[in-house]
Amino acid sequence: MAQNRCYSAKSKESSLLRRRKHQLVRRFGLPENALGGHLAVTYRRCGKQGCHCADGEGHPQWALSYSYQGTRRTEKLSAELAAELAPLVEEGRQIREAVMEVLAINVQLLKLWRGQERERGGGRPPRAAAGVKGGRRPRRR
Repeated sequence: MAQNRCYSAKSKESSLLRRRKHQLVRRFGLPENALGGHLAVTYRRCGKQGCHCADGEGHPQWALSYSYQGTRRTEKLSAELAAELAPLVEEGRQIREAVMEVLAINVQLLKLWRGQERERGGGRPPRAAAGVKGGRRPRRR
């Protein structure tokens, strides 16, 4: 798929980001243009007395909310750009959900495997793993 026009910024930082993105895309087989975050629309009144928004719900204002390095951020968008990016955000959501489901399934498979190993007598019994005879530690007073 061709690169989306929104990802064509020109700078040293954007070049480094694109290089890292392409490494991850190749390594994990990810879709190249999926977009993280959440699109939301809010309605704001402009304050002009003669405007239609004075009696209505206001002017629509689109925003893309996302997390970057643990910080929640918001990017304001035009309605046209929000419409263009909506399928990319949806694709990103589906990918994120699929990855989270695969990770959760792997944990459940690990849990089932460990239970089967215990039934077969393989590995340590659960109480011996604690390193204390009888499975409980004496109470300290």
